[in-house]
Amino acid sequence: MGSDMISRRTVVVGAALGLAGCSGGLPVYTGPEVTRIQVFKGDRRMQLLHHRSLLREYTFDLGFAPTGHKEQEGDGRTPEGAYVIDRRNPNSNFHLSLGISYPNSDDVAAARAKGVEPGGDIFIHGTPDKWAGTPDWTWGCIAVTNSEMEEIYSMVQTGTKIFLYA
Repeated sequence: MGSDMISRRTVVVGAALGLAGCSGGLPVYTGPEVTRIQVFKGDRRMQLLHHRSLLREYTFDLGFAPTGHKEQEGDGRTPEGAYVIDRRNPNSNFHLSLGISYPNSDDVAAARAKGVEPGGDIFIHGTPDKWAGTPDWTWGCIAVTNSEMEEIYSMVQTGTKIFLYA
């Protein structure tokens, strides 16, 4: 097992940690701080971690052309590399959303060298009913179910590191 991989045992430990329900609103998270998000695009697996302990794990949909690093606006790809959650949107058209800090300066430079725009507005977000059950329907975002997005939104704060792997 690689250093970035977490055992099933820690999933069980993570599952025992708390999300307290709050009537009429989003869940209130009372567990350990999410210090890192890991996204494994090929496996369609996203992990929320407190240091090296797995708190939660989710499956997700990606963009319509999911293989490879995002290179330009409209390519349907999700970035790969190290970023941070840089904004939260409680009024998203996709239920709720957490912004990913793409493009960084390297992404902008690479796009400029190709004479294209890097794109942006990459998020982790929920799934509108019309897209539920459709695989890889986004334009490069990470889409989970709306109930999962409520949980993720309650757990993840602005500034959390996110690592996206092929």
